[in-house]
Amino acid sequence: MSDPDELSYSSRRGRWVLAATVLGSGVAMLDATVVGIALPRIGKDFGIGVADLQWVVTAYTLSLSAFLLLGGTLGDRFGRRRVFGFGLLWFAVASAVCAAAPTADILIAARGLQGVGGALLTPGSLAILQASFRPDDRARAIGAWSGLGGLASAAGPLVGGYLLAVASWRWVFVINMPLAAVVLWIARRYVPESFDENAGSAGRIDVSGAVWAIVALSTLIYPIIEGPSVGWSSPAIVVSLAVGVSAVAAFVVTERRVRNPMLPPGLFSERQFAATNATTFVVYAALSGNLFLTPVALQQVAGYSPLESGVATLPITVLMLLLSARSGRLASRIGPRLQMAVGPLIVGAGLLLLTRLTIDHNYITGVLPGTIVLGLGLVTTVAPLTSTAMSSAPPSHVGIASAVNNDVARVGGLIAVAALPPLAALTGDAYLHASTFAHGFRIASVICAVACALGGAVAAIFISNGRHKLDPTTGPTTGPARAEEQPQRR
Repeated sequence: MSDPDELSYSSRRGRWVLAATVLGSGVAMLDATVVGIALPRIGKDFGIGVADLQWVVTAYTLSLSAFLLLGGTLGDRFGRRRVFGFGLLWFAVASAVCAAAPTADILIAARGLQGVGGALLTPGSLAILQASFRPDDRARAIGAWSGLGGLASAAGPLVGGYLLAVASWRWVFVINMPLAAVVLWIARRYVPESFDENAGSAGRIDVSGAVWAIVALSTLIYPIIEGPSVGWSSPAIVVSLAVGVSAVAAFVVTERRVRNPMLPPGLFSERQFAATNATTFVVYAALSGNLFLTPVALQQVAGYSPLESGVATLPITVLMLLLSARSGRLASRIGPRLQMAVGPLIVGAGLLLLTRLTIDHNYITGVLPGTIVLGLGLVTTVAPLTSTAMSSAPPSHVGIASAVNNDVARVGGLIAVAALPPLAALTGDAYLHASTFAHGFRIASVICAVACALGGAVAAIFISNGRHKLDPTTGPTTGPARAEEQPQRR
């Protein structure tokens, strides 16, 4: 039976809650993609090279990945709405510093601070939906969140291209401030507070686990990014890898010993949760790696302008906007297994079709088919994948479950963006030579399509439907959650 305080999807307050979570996470998603198209202008203004431009991007993603687990834990303990709002405020202040940055070093540092704000607000947005909506409406709400949030991410290149055409690259950061102010107002007025009732009596926050997680992610991501350029035998790379492996071991030991672990080891003992995150890692790595290269292929091979390359991906945005909520409802009826198995295959087919842009520069025949198929694949995959990641975790851990799923996707993307270009022989100044880049882009797309197929196979083998539907009550069992596992609120 639903808690009488739980919201329905069709209620006025429910729509406002959905708007707050979508806009809040959308600010972070938009910033993650909109900056990429502004990099050439930033490089010219500051007179910096490729390495510094890489850090403008990776400083944000790295800090976001490193602090996501802590953000989810803080939300469960101190209130998901409260931490969500604090993350928005932090993000807005960091955006102001980015917009006013007088040097590249300050910009890079401010981007790192932005990532911390994003880590506080991103897991909270999804956890708020899971804790606020009644069980029958959660999958639909998460589907809408996936589609509308994906809209912000996909719209990044378009927004960036427009701002560069009419203003300065600094406006890429300025737009975050009024958006954050609007979301803070909506959250304060309409979003109910929710938290883990047991967290307050569970003891101190797992600070040691948070520190080890941050050290592990930072020191393992660094060599993946820098190794191809400075050499894998470089002392800095070797030391970083050694520290990273040691930090992972320390994190595992810590989480098994502390009373209130930031990442409860039992989460991954649930096969559904582990399999969903494995699928997330593979599919998002393939998607992020390929979409990192696609705008470059559109501009350097097909001759599109930055704004045109942003417009070229609009079909993906439109399809996710129109169909993601329906995909979530379908998964609620038939279960997530079929969509999570077939969806990655469709994504892989779309990525392969996008290679046609290297030989057919006509948008209708060379680009549009790939974007449509890719969009349909994402619609099929994302909503049930996200819902399953949340529904397979206990209700007291929805915040950390959201953070884990987000972190898995981000880390997969980080690794792919760093590793895919060297695997496809796209190093040095290859992006300046159309024929060389076109060849490497095709190789990269095949690699990504194979990875998507692997993700679909994982889902087909390990994901279960339970009672032939996606149970949105978040209990790790296939039946209704036990009474003591029902979400509690104040």
